[in-house]
Amino acid sequence: MNTETPPTELLDTLQHYLEQTDFAHLAAVNQPDLTVLFTDLAGLKSEVKAESRQFKATLDTLTEAVSALKTDNQVLADELAASAERLKQQVRESQRTLLLDIIDIYDRLSEGFRVLQNYRPVDALFNHSKKQDVRFINGFAKGQEITLKRFEQLLQRRNVFSIDCVGKPFDAHTMKTLEVGHDPKLENGIVLEELRKGFLFEDQILRLAEVKVNKL
Repeated sequence: MNTETPPTELLDTLQHYLEQTDFAHLAAVNQPDLTVLFTDLAGLKSEVKAESRQFKATLDTLTEAVSALKTDNQVLADELAASAERLKQQVRESQRTLLLDIIDIYDRLSEGFRVLQNYRPVDALFNHSKKQDVRFINGFAKGQEITLKRFEQLLQRRNVFSIDCVGKPFDAHTMKTLEVGHDPKLENGIVLEELRKGFLFEDQILRLAEVKVNKL
């Protein structure tokens, strides 16, 4: 058959095909039972709902577990932070105790150095050894001075610095009054003399300075 076949011939061919073809087998194919189909769908729906409920229960359990884990982690973090803070305080207190011991030694050396500086040989006694004694005292004082400088450097490396007092207004946060003086040339409350050095440790009071304060 080609494109030049007349339409009447095509219609005749189609009619012949329809008359010769048996369509009965198409009608014989089993049609689905809608009742069974809907029953199966309902069962499947129930299974899906059950699986969904089980999945939700599992998800809720996991959510609670994660929440409990977060709470435990936060508690642990807080405990670690508190422990670290306690350790820091203990280390700081140990440092303060050690630094105060060093300062006590520094005080003793300072007092010895002050005595050596104020030493004056007696002319009437020991004239035969006066020069040797003076040289010995001066040499000993020089050694004391060097030792004091090293102590000061040691303290400064540990962030410990002396409090500047003399000539300054009295400060109750860093000073303690032990004596009172009367100098009309100075204002009331001016520190006249430092009786014992005070020290700061990392901008906090390590030891109060003991001073003599002017009172008009």
